[in-house]
Order: sequence, then C-alpha cells, then structure tokens
Amino acid sequence: MARSRSSLGFLGRFGRSHDLQQLDAALRAVDLHPGVVPEAVKLTIVNLLKDHAIGDEPAPQIYRPTAELIAYCMIGASGVAASNPPEVIEQVERRIEKALDAGDSLDAQLVLLTLHAKVIQPSVVERFGLRSDEG
Repeated sequence: MARSRSSLGFLGRFGRSHDLQQLDAALRAVDLHPGVVPEAVKLTIVNLLKDHAIGDEPAPQIYRPTAELIAYCMIGASGVAASNPPEVIEQVERRIEKALDAGDSLDAQLVLLTLHAKVIQPSVVERFGLRSDEG
C-alpha cells in the first residue's frame, strides 16, 4: 500500500492533510506557533517521518518529540524552556548529540533540515558546532 500524500489544502485552510494537522498540533503543544515554520519545512518533516515509519504512516506519538526537536532548533533552549519542563531541553540536547554521532538518523535529518532551511537558531548552531557545507 502506498503512503498517503500530504496536502496543504486550499489557501492553507481547507483539506489540510491529517499528518500536517498532527504536526501543527504538536508544534502548538510545545509552544511553537506553526505559522512560523515554513510550509515547505513542515512538508519535509512529515515526509521524513513517513520515510522512517514502520508502516505506511508515522505513529501518532512521534509528532510530539519531533515538534520538541524542531522547536529547540528554531527557538533555542531558552525559547523552549519558557513553556516546557527542563527535562524536555535535556532530552532534546541528548538527542542532538546522539544524532551528530549517528549521522543519518531521523533526528540528524531533522536538525540538518532546519540548518539547510536557514530556520535554525544561531545559539543551537554554536552550541553543537553545526555547519553546512553548502555555499
């Protein structure tokens, strides 16, 4: 069975696919407004989740940790700390460190996405010594 396609809907309002709705809800839950995440980045996120899913669709419980990682990358530790428990920051930082060691995990691809899309917080780039080899 082929996986479903994600849809932004008409004018970003009608017919938005369930996976994008789940991602938007998860982003809101970690206090990152979905409107500040470019639609192309969100589409790439859900496609990465589908690529790493065991079945045709990502498990519903994957959206929250994904949103935590994206929020951390986009608004930094202090931004995430403003409305999330300290454990979230610690967990995300461990995930990023592990992703940098692993190289090709889902987390590594999500961090790389924020870096290449130029939506990553400079403090995160500095904290983890991230760099892009693109010109």
